[in-house]
Amino acid sequence: MKVLVATEKPFAAAAVEGIKKEIEAAGNEFALLEKYTEKSQLLDAVKDADALIIRSDKVDAEVFDAAKQLKIVVRAGAGYDNIDLAAATAHQVVAENTPGQNANAVAELVFGMLVFAVRNFYNGKAGTELCGKKLGILAFGNVGRNVARIASGFGMEVYAYDAYCPADVIEKAGVHAAGSPAELFRTCDVVSLHIPATAETKESINYAMVGQMKKGGIVVNTARKEVINEPELIKLMSEREDLKYITDIKPDVDAEFAKFEGRYFSTPKKMGAQTAEANTNAGIAAAKQINSFFATGDTKFQVNK
Repeated sequence: MKVLVATEKPFAAAAVEGIKKEIEAAGNEFALLEKYTEKSQLLDAVKDADALIIRSDKVDAEVFDAAKQLKIVVRAGAGYDNIDLAAATAHQVVAENTPGQNANAVAELVFGMLVFAVRNFYNGKAGTELCGKKLGILAFGNVGRNVARIASGFGMEVYAYDAYCPADVIEKAGVHAAGSPAELFRTCDVVSLHIPATAETKESINYAMVGQMKKGGIVVNTARKEVINEPELIKLMSEREDLKYITDIKPDVDAEFAKFEGRYFSTPKKMGAQTAEANTNAGIAAAKQINSFFATGDTKFQVNK
């Protein structure tokens, strides 16, 4: 079976070597398309591929139409909104992600940005400490659990809410279970977002929700841009000069947020999974899942139906 790794933004060289080794050890053929600049290059490369590994690359109906032999596509990472799941299903292609492989990298970035924020972006003025503050985690999946683990080392009091994770599971992890997102925002000094972009969550972080935070509240977003109602958050930050917003996903209206000097920060591009370790872990996990799929039909990480 031919496995194509197609990445506009390449994996690290060590990750590519690990993926290649994993695929070839299972008797499959390895092919690589890196740094492509035109969609036509991807369409040409997938024509004879049986499997596809991607990062943030868009795989839509046009790609599936071109990939006549394709049986499985794996997104090396947790998020998979760059894959048209309906088109995958229509073309009888299994779509998978690699949950958990980037979790620690994203969680560490949360605290890298948080320390930067509470120390006033290192502007020379006295800031505050995280120790003793209440941290709310919205969604208690792989990343959220790693955030909770690191927060305990900072001496923070940790709360979490997850619509799909029972309260007793959250409590067993040594974390206070909040009854709703609203309770999380009302209770905590900092709220870290780890929700996916779904019909229920898009623009759910809005004026009313964030407006419940106590004075000096901080919202951290390493999840998805779409969960933020940007116009409403801008309105709120205009009215409340105590709030801070730090994000790993540059907003559509970055210039508007940039007006809140000393209260807003965005990474130049999404950096959550950008570590050598996460890069390699996710790529090799994708290769292993493809090998398992071809060997036994395993679809444990399938995200389409």
